[in-house]
Amino acid sequence: MRYLPLTEGDRSAMLATIGADHVDALFADVPAEALLKDPVSGLPMHASEMAVERHMKKLAAQNLSAADAPFFLGAGAYRHHIPATVDHLIQRGEFLTAYTPYQPEIAQGTLQVLFEFQTQVARLFGTDIANASMYDGSTACWEAIAMAGRITRKSRSVLGPIHPHYLSSAETMVRFTGDTLVSVGPQLSADAGEDAVIAEIDDKTAAVVVQYPDILGRVPDLARIADAAHARGALLIAVVTEPVALGLLESPGSLGADIVVGEGQSLGVGLNFGGPYLGLFGAREKFTRQMPGRLCGETVDADGKRGFVLTLSTREQHIRREKATSNICTNSGLCALAFSIHMTLLGGEGLGSLARINHARALEVAERLGAIPGVEIVNEGNFFNEFTLRLVGKDAREVAYALTKREILGGVSMGRLFPDRADMAEGLLLAVTETVSDEDIDYLAGALQEILA
Repeated sequence: MRYLPLTEGDRSAMLATIGADHVDALFADVPAEALLKDPVSGLPMHASEMAVERHMKKLAAQNLSAADAPFFLGAGAYRHHIPATVDHLIQRGEFLTAYTPYQPEIAQGTLQVLFEFQTQVARLFGTDIANASMYDGSTACWEAIAMAGRITRKSRSVLGPIHPHYLSSAETMVRFTGDTLVSVGPQLSADAGEDAVIAEIDDKTAAVVVQYPDILGRVPDLARIADAAHARGALLIAVVTEPVALGLLESPGSLGADIVVGEGQSLGVGLNFGGPYLGLFGAREKFTRQMPGRLCGETVDADGKRGFVLTLSTREQHIRREKATSNICTNSGLCALAFSIHMTLLGGEGLGSLARINHARALEVAERLGAIPGVEIVNEGNFFNEFTLRLVGKDAREVAYALTKREILGGVSMGRLFPDRADMAEGLLLAVTETVSDEDIDYLAGALQEILA
């Protein structure tokens, strides 16, 4: 609630109802030394509503909005043009007020949308099935690792050069599960690290996790890694942070991936200051009962008419806690709806066209920046819409900061993503989408050349 209109009488009545003499009595169990005795140092005292509004607007004006600057940020969150139709349709009453799909007799609209969403994700990923979505890509990645452990009855997973936030999510969870993670981190080279990943696979490995394209934008040979994993009885988990790439690249499922997960934000969902986002999850049909989350299915009613139901709900909210495949996942219904509407508006040909535009723009930018003295393209000729620069002899964090001073959001520094690795400090990851104009490219190239001179 934005405003709580409680009077002193309201508060007194509430305290009397719960048997407390004063608000302080609610904190009786908190040790006295832990209670604040004075205002928090550094924070201003209360002010009028107008004064607070003015102050907050001044603070907000210091932000550099994605819409107000040349934008080349990526690393798992991408700026694409979202048609106005998407925002209009998700606000229609049928979707906005639809009841959660536990009772199919009053939730047919929601269930059908999720059914169509699952179909789109399965076709995009090249998998037999897909669930009704998850929280985001990083938690979906961990759920896939846990699922592979249940299927193979092993507890060791090999993770290739994936986004460090995805790795961090998995590392957090294994503190409680006792599983083992072997991380093969990225190197600032054109090599996608396939040999290093394959070398870590042994007979105790449950899953091999490979990002496609990887954190530096490189496109690994999934089929080769899948063969190596399957030869040792392990499953291949492909992680896709940029689903638009699959409008041009072969689907992970067709290349041998057993489970495909990812982030759906770039289709239909804005950057939104980092969330809410949308987890995507697909798998082979034989693994259906081990898949986390919910699965909507098609059926017929008593009159023989087509209808939709929750076919599978393997989370703790629906079944006994110890039998649940997961206790953190739900479906991100509104974001899934936005994703599905955007996908529908594009269609198969539209998605392919969008992907080709992204790739072509990225090639343009790579060619321009690669000609600047002191700049090397790490993965030249092996990327979709995201690639990594090596700024020879420069800390990319300082360069990225200098670009923001020129009002350019000019990439994500590898030093920021991998602060403990000095060998990654020169890396700068840039993403180029259809939203980048010729003027943006000119401005970035000129500013980078000036900064590196």
